[in-house]
Amino acid sequence: MLKSLKTLGVKLVLPVLLSLFFYGCAAPPKLASVPDSNVQLSTEYRIGIDDVISVSVWRNAELSVTGPVRPDGKITMPIIGDVQAGGKTPEQVAEAIRKRLEQYIRGPQVAVSVVELVSHTYLTRVRVTGAVAEPVSIPHRPGMTVLDAVLSAGGVTEFAAPNHTTLYRKQEGDSRAFPVYLKEILYQGKLDTNYELLPGDIISVPERRF
Repeated sequence: MLKSLKTLGVKLVLPVLLSLFFYGCAAPPKLASVPDSNVQLSTEYRIGIDDVISVSVWRNAELSVTGPVRPDGKITMPIIGDVQAGGKTPEQVAEAIRKRLEQYIRGPQVAVSVVELVSHTYLTRVRVTGAVAEPVSIPHRPGMTVLDAVLSAGGVTEFAAPNHTTLYRKQEGDSRAFPVYLKEILYQGKLDTNYELLPGDIISVPERRF
């Protein structure tokens, strides 16, 4: 009797163990790929048009200037004239000024700092275009999502094809496109593609084809 019970126990337990074994060996389900919102942005700021910069020349106050970068990307310095600042880092501009001042003064020490960021506000904006109530260009805020941006644009119009929405993002010099199922976000509460936005992102909502 005891032997029969043991045999029965083995027969019951063995299928369970086998099923657990094969379940553990099975590949885990694949998660939907999403834009990498943790991409490291460059910490090296490059001066842009209309940025206000300060150029300080040590022990030569008459050579120090503060002012905006002109539309041609240049600033004007005493003695040496125009200097290219747009598209360069403050350190690069300081070095260019230092080399040119060496022709006039001995061992110049130059420091360049950005007093007011103006051009940067355009680079970091998030834009929503297409079939929305009011296309907008809004400042990026940490934690901002696709839904936040679309709501800021007043939502989609009656002519929109929300499930064909696209998120465009520049990464390492390339432009990448990610599908956004906006209809599911707005009307079904499915947030799989409610991506967290990065500065410079563009959301395009197309019109549906009739």
